[in-house]
Amino acid sequence: MARPFNAIKLVAACACLVSTSAGFACDKPLYLTLDTGHMGVAPLIAQVLQRQQVRVTFFAAHERTQEGDGSLGDHWAPWWKARAAEGHAFASHTWDHTYWRADLGQGDALAFRVRPSAGPRQGQSFTLTAAEYCAEIRKAADRLQALTGQPPLPLFRAPGGKTSPQLVRAAEACGYRHVGWSPAGFLGDELPSETYSNDALLRKALRDIRAGDILMAHLGIWSRKDPWAPAVLEPLIAGLKERGFCFRTLREHPVYGQPLAAVPAR
Repeated sequence: MARPFNAIKLVAACACLVSTSAGFACDKPLYLTLDTGHMGVAPLIAQVLQRQQVRVTFFAAHERTQEGDGSLGDHWAPWWKARAAEGHAFASHTWDHTYWRADLGQGDALAFRVRPSAGPRQGQSFTLTAAEYCAEIRKAADRLQALTGQPPLPLFRAPGGKTSPQLVRAAEACGYRHVGWSPAGFLGDELPSETYSNDALLRKALRDIRAGDILMAHLGIWSRKDPWAPAVLEPLIAGLKERGFCFRTLREHPVYGQPLAAVPAR
């Protein structure tokens, strides 16, 4: 289960951020991001985004799906291509949805204990060198470029938002900045519906979200009995618009939209 992780404190002074693609000033921007999952609600989500004229950033891994050959497989290729034509942005979620578990070694011997939740080694714990972890990020990014016809953003999201300072630095060394989400941006679609109803999650999001927040949900969660997206996504977007918020991709974020070299060292 994911936990909120704010890799970089968001800049509240996002006022007057202008989207040339949307053609109007946005002084209360939000950044909706969607991670892959079982893809069962992906067509519905695409319809909502198109109807609401909202562009988002997708973080994609090659995960098991309810139909087809995985979320980055050939079955879903037309879906990804259509999202690119609509102006959405894309970034890596690691190829096998590979969770970081621990740091091992240091310096040139730095490595990571990991456990993927997809792929041929699903559920197994093993070690990746820093270079091998970078290859996990890059493999998903390369596949996204092949599917969408556009370069993905030089960003990634670690599954569950689980990282360490060493892992973040290793990824940055090979050109990828980590993106978490804001505390209020954790939309709760993977929480058990028996204790976190869709109505309660919607009310909480509308109450707590603030300008500049990065929001996070999924294209389908296996464990939730009462799916989140059909009940919450469109009322949430509409309610946030009524409160004066507007939606942007991470291409337009004041930090994540900059080249990695332009961001001051932490």
